[in-house]
Amino acid sequence: MARDRTTADDYSRPLRRMLVGILVVLLLGMYLLWRIDSPRVERLRIAMIDRFVPSMDWAMAPVTGLINIARDFQSYTRIYEQNQDLRRELQQMKAWREAALQLEQENARLLDLNKVRIDAKLTHVTGVVTADSGSPFRQSVLLNVGARDGIMDGWATMDGIGLVGRISGVGQNTSRVILLTDTNSRIPVTIQPSGQRAILMGDNEAAPTLELIENRDLVRPGDRVVTSGDGKVFPAGLLVGQVAQSPDRRLRARLAADYERLKFLRVLRSHDGELIEDQGTLLAGPKMQQSDEKADAQTGATDG
Repeated sequence: MARDRTTADDYSRPLRRMLVGILVVLLLGMYLLWRIDSPRVERLRIAMIDRFVPSMDWAMAPVTGLINIARDFQSYTRIYEQNQDLRRELQQMKAWREAALQLEQENARLLDLNKVRIDAKLTHVTGVVTADSGSPFRQSVLLNVGARDGIMDGWATMDGIGLVGRISGVGQNTSRVILLTDTNSRIPVTIQPSGQRAILMGDNEAAPTLELIENRDLVRPGDRVVTSGDGKVFPAGLLVGQVAQSPDRRLRARLAADYERLKFLRVLRSHDGELIEDQGTLLAGPKMQQSDEKADAQTGATDG
């Protein structure tokens, strides 16, 4: 066995050297052929290209395919990044548009009701969505703010643009938010610009239904839906969304809040109004009351 291996090595080594030498000579000849500047050599090069290059398309097909895939992937990456940038810009523009509309409405009210004191703006507490406890039968999320932060049941929550839901259940460090899409959600709303009152009812769909509309004929798809403030459920004027018509011709509200990206929520503090129990001070001050008592005494003396 040792003799056979030695014999095979004696034949294979010279053969490899000869093949390497032939390959080197061929490569050197091709290099010189491509470097020679002569009309005859040029015609020979063209003839060789016409003879061999078209027949090598099958060998270049995988390489060309890989290059096209790499270019498509780079193009897709750029398109995805541009899409994300456009989404962020669109979200900011929606917030600016809503702020401009609210300022326009507030300015109009102030012009109409000059010298009338407007209620102070609602303060808010910002919380982080820690868990999504939604299910096919319940739509809710959990926030990392609770009783220690002064959170109370019934307070409205927003994502910075539109209404998301209300607080329903408060712990020491966490609180639960029932979303507008939940079947237990019922809030009074106003449809602008017609001013029609309605009830927004959740049914576990992405767009809650609008029920009990005063006059359906005055409502059009695209109308703005805001909270009405009836029943002291929510403060008035909070953006909910826009009216949309479903294929079954039911009116629904396309919510302004981005439910797919709920990360930070604002919990709006609602302060109850002060109760005024002494009605007499509303009618007359102390000095006026004293003058009224003197006038009554004088009237009694005159009658006597």
